[in-house]
Amino acid sequence: MGQGISVDQLTPLPIVIGVAGGTASGKTTVSEQILACISPHQIAFLQHDSYYREESHLSLAERATRNYDHPQSLDTPLLVTHLLSLRRGEAVDVPIYDFATYSRRAESRRVDAAPVVLVEGILIFAERALRELMDIRIFVDTDADIRFIRRLRRDMFERGRSLDSVVEQYLKTVRPMHLEFVEPSKRYANVIVPEGGRNQVAMEMIISRVQKLLDEAG
Repeated sequence: MGQGISVDQLTPLPIVIGVAGGTASGKTTVSEQILACISPHQIAFLQHDSYYREESHLSLAERATRNYDHPQSLDTPLLVTHLLSLRRGEAVDVPIYDFATYSRRAESRRVDAAPVVLVEGILIFAERALRELMDIRIFVDTDADIRFIRRLRRDMFERGRSLDSVVEQYLKTVRPMHLEFVEPSKRYANVIVPEGGRNQVAMEMIISRVQKLLDEAG
């Protein structure tokens, strides 16, 4: 999936960290803990979810039934381009995705280059072009029932979805795509974190490693 990039092309900085895992596994909690322990000016944060393809030409009803858990639903080439730009020290304009309307907003979010680039998403390890740009790959491993309950609460209370629509989407696309793409991508991880951000031992080790790499880079 996507064009590979030789490791020889990568520069010492920035350090690119990928955080993957199933839906509602705790990826954001892990990312937030990393963000909290590194100075804001030292880190650029990108989420794969921001790169859902623009499909505003479709009706809202049609957009609502699309498979958003398949790799083709995401504009991964744009994310790869943005990561390469950040590695060159260039700022990027990240799309802003509206989950209520299943479309991108007109505005974007400027992300400046930084010594650390943190990338989060369920499918980032399923894409070779993304994997090869990452120095540290973290997979957040959480039981399926816990992930479903978290997703149900999030989609109903934060994104205004109905119970029936959340369950239907989970059974129709989320679970099948997890089994086909997300779970197999775990083999590409350098670190697997059970319990996500609540695993303080794992978090301390990860953050210590990142800080050491930053110190070594100067």
